[in-house]
Amino acid sequence: MNILVVGANGGIGRQAVEQALTAGHNTTAMVRNLANLSITHPLLEIVQGDVMQPYTFERYMDRQDAVISALVVNGGPFNDKPTTLYSEGNAHLIEIMKKKGVKRAFFISSSAIETSPALPFYARWATRVLQRLLRHMYADQLKMEHLVKAAGIEHTIIRPPRLLNKPVTGHYRLGINSFLKNSLSISRADVAHFMIFHLDDPETFRAMVEIGY
Repeated sequence: MNILVVGANGGIGRQAVEQALTAGHNTTAMVRNLANLSITHPLLEIVQGDVMQPYTFERYMDRQDAVISALVVNGGPFNDKPTTLYSEGNAHLIEIMKKKGVKRAFFISSSAIETSPALPFYARWATRVLQRLLRHMYADQLKMEHLVKAAGIEHTIIRPPRLLNKPVTGHYRLGINSFLKNSLSISRADVAHFMIFHLDDPETFRAMVEIGY
């Protein structure tokens, strides 16, 4: 397949690029600064674009079969600031997807955006703390989820829990349109693995997916 990875220099984005190439997909990796991604491969094209400015990436959408949006804001629990990157950036992606006839896409959200009843008590408490600390980021991710669901494309919204910098295992649990019991962590590599190996899985079309070990 021909895959466009947006935010390709982030933790999940870079993993998605590397695993897409390993799987034999023609991959276009989009970053704002070309110096931030140093991967070479015969199937890879690294391009410069900014999701907040659609004219910078519209041409890269030509002939794509799927889009992986791995956008991430800089910050953290103690540096949460108002953002529109998730909602406005992905709205621009969807606009160009529709214009170019691309229907399949993945979007990264967060499991803590909602307090899961399938988590143990202490994890539900931690979730509520995170919701206060990251209220701006989660508010924009929630707005993104609503616009993605209304877009009429074959989307998958992924809600990962705590993200780890650990190697890919290919072994994880999924909750498709349901809460995943005791989902506490997942590696960025395995989030990428899920996307690359479910590109054409109709069970994940127009679905919300929780993923975890």
